[in-house]
Amino acid sequence: MKKAVLRGPGEGELIRVAGVDHFFKLTAADTGGRFAMEEFTLPPGIIGARPHVHHGHDEYFYVLEGELTLHDGEGEVTAGPGNSLSAVRGAPHGFRNAGSVPVRGLCLYTPAGYEDYFRQVHAAVDAGAEVTDALLTEFRSRFRTTAWP
Repeated sequence: MKKAVLRGPGEGELIRVAGVDHFFKLTAADTGGRFAMEEFTLPPGIIGARPHVHHGHDEYFYVLEGELTLHDGEGEVTAGPGNSLSAVRGAPHGFRNAGSVPVRGLCLYTPAGYEDYFRQVHAAVDAGAEVTDALLTEFRSRFRTTAWP
């Protein structure tokens, strides 16, 4: 028999990468690989991800607090609380905090597995690697993700 997974406030897996807190509430291990869900916090002035394209999974963003600047493949738009962005496979997207207050939001990944990208980058940085575009490109390629354009 399968058991439902309940995570309370403060429970989950925190992965810090390049100034962004990725707090995974559900991972592939919790959902049979169906999807993963994170709550992210992006301080002012931080780039969450330069424009890129996923070829193996979809991402869905939902803004809870602050204003998230999103690249939608054609340009940037600002999204406040209650706004969402669907970045299905093949859709260019990126995000950053151009504002003066932290942004908090949710991101869902389907199927799950991209949380391993964050784990691997975090482990490399903990081992002494510097976060560079080359490092991120190398790790993203492991997860069928490419820079855009």
